[in-house]
Amino acid sequence: MPMFRKKPVVIEATRWFKNGDHPDDACYYIDDKSPGRFLSEGKVVRYFRHPEVPDDRQCGQCLEPMVLHGWIDTLEAGHRVCPGDWIVQGIKGEYYSCKDEIFRLTYEEVNDAAMADGN
Repeated sequence: MPMFRKKPVVIEATRWFKNGDHPDDACYYIDDKSPGRFLSEGKVVRYFRHPEVPDDRQCGQCLEPMVLHGWIDTLEAGHRVCPGDWIVQGIKGEYYSCKDEIFRLTYEEVNDAAMADGN
């Protein structure tokens, strides 16, 4: 059987912990004067909302309450984003989430500007 090696691809990624962490989210405070003010929904990572999932339910993956989670639209529909997940921009400009353990096994940081440009 033929064998194949995955092509090296340089990606952009941001570690996500809470609403507004992704640089392209462009969040803003809804009511700047209110003591209970909150950030608008992100453009990349939205608030996790589901009518059948209460905010205080514990996530089966990270054990944090669901109110602390985000949602990201992907080419395959969408995925929950746990605090600490990485938001990766794919080669077609799409976004998806990746667990920290998988991210660290799959990617290494690129510090060389020439390599980041694909040269």
